[in-house]
Amino acid sequence: MTREEKTVAIEELKEELGGSPFFYLTDSSTLTVAKINKFRRMCFEQGITVKVAKNTLIQKALESEPESKGYAALFGSLHGPTTILISSNPKAPAKLLEEFRKTEERPILKAAYIDSSVYIGDEQLATLVKLKSKEEMIGEIIGLLQSPGRRLASQITASGSKVAGIVKALAERG
Repeated sequence: MTREEKTVAIEELKEELGGSPFFYLTDSSTLTVAKINKFRRMCFEQGITVKVAKNTLIQKALESEPESKGYAALFGSLHGPTTILISSNPKAPAKLLEEFRKTEERPILKAAYIDSSVYIGDEQLATLVKLKSKEEMIGEIIGLLQSPGRRLASQITASGSKVAGIVKALAERG
C-alpha cells in the first residue's frame, strides 16, 4: 500500500468513524469465506456497514479526531485482525453478533464505541444487547411523565363515584 493509498484509507475511515456515534471493533479471523459472506449478508440486511482495515490506519483515523470523543480508550483493542461494524442503531451490531454466535465462535467483540462510551472486551456483549435506543428511552420517559397524571385522574373519578354513591344512599334513606 503506497503512502497516498494509506492517506486515502485514513481519510475514509476518519469520515466513517468520526461521523458515526456507534461502531464496534471485532475479530472475525478464522471464519471461513462462506461464514464471512453469511455474516456480511446479515449485516447488510440490518443496515450495518462492515469494514476491514489495518489497525494502524484505524488508530491514525481515530487519533485525528478531537480528544473529547474519547477514542484513545480503543487503541488497546487494536491488535490482530479487526473488522469494524458501523451502525446508526447502538445495539444492532450487538444483537447481530449474539445471533450469529449462536452457531459460530466468532466474531469476537474487541471493543465498542457508543456515544463517547467505550466498552472493552467480549464480555461486554450482553451489556450492549440490553442498551436502549433513543426512541425506547423517550417512550419510557413519556410513560413516566404521564403516569402521575393518570393516577390523579383515576383517583378523582374514583372519588367522584364514591361521593355519588354516598349521596344516592342518603337520598334513598331520606
